[in-house]
Amino acid sequence: MKILQPPEWARPRGYANGIAARGTLVFTSGQLGWDAEERIRSERYADQAIQALKNIVAVLAEAGARPEHLVRLTWYVSDREAYFADAREVGRAYKELIGHYPPMSAFQVKALMVEGAKVQIEATAVIPDLV
Repeated sequence: MKILQPPEWARPRGYANGIAARGTLVFTSGQLGWDAEERIRSERYADQAIQALKNIVAVLAEAGARPEHLVRLTWYVSDREAYFADAREVGRAYKELIGHYPPMSAFQVKALMVEGAKVQIEATAVIPDLV
């Protein structure tokens, strides 16, 4: 994979401007902050975001992918203030679980389809071809 960073652009914090990759594509559905039984265990944004990231890692593993294979994340957040208030806590967990910053987008939405859900994260990964 190659990070795409135009040299005259400021370096982004917490995401990459672009990435180029070759290999097997892996797409996840939007992962919520719920457990394997589809139960949301916490009303806190940070808890749900961390659980959603853990769920992404688990789905990637089913394809033989790891967090370093992620090339895109899209975050849907129902509470912008909670997103920013919990940014440090989520950031620390993100570094532990994912460890790198692919291109990302984040959107505030009015609501998510599951009652009580505060965040949903879609992921795309590329497992490199063996050469």
